[in-house]
Amino acid sequence: MRNTVFLMICLSVLGACSDPLSTGRYMIDPPGAAKTLPNRLGHAELREVSLPQYASDQEIVWQTEDGALRSTSKNVWADNPARAMTLALARQISLLSGATVIAEPWPLSQEPDRRIEVRVEQVLPRADGVLRMAGIYFVSPAGYGAGRDVVHRFDIEVPVEGEGAGFIAKAQSAAIGQLAEQIAALK
Repeated sequence: MRNTVFLMICLSVLGACSDPLSTGRYMIDPPGAAKTLPNRLGHAELREVSLPQYASDQEIVWQTEDGALRSTSKNVWADNPARAMTLALARQISLLSGATVIAEPWPLSQEPDRRIEVRVEQVLPRADGVLRMAGIYFVSPAGYGAGRDVVHRFDIEVPVEGEGAGFIAKAQSAAIGQLAEQIAALK
């Protein structure tokens, strides 16, 4: 019992000494939908967004003048980046278009009308102060349903309006908002 009490006191002292602001956690949170688009998707299942390795890590990455990608354990995403991007994209497409877009696995009894897959090839805050998000997305009929396949490339650039992880998170959130708009419009 004494050892337990001693251990609790030691942990409390160590906890008080540590800096609670030492690690910043940043959310992917696109701004609210500024416009309304027609519902071209109906009920759609969004597969988990595929990210490059450097973008799927917990640490926030940026490019330096020498072209290297850098990160620090002091600035991390608040959630798994692929999961957070998938959920934010589904929410944003739904808000923009009125479609029911749900991240996989599909939880409803009625099958979705369409499936959406997004493959991000690059999502990088470059040394020139611009975040570039490029890749390809696919929209296909679910199962053997009627409809056509849609394949579109995207290449979105958003300025990073300051230095630090918070500005990177804000720019990446804005890029996701733009991608949601392109997918909702099927363009």
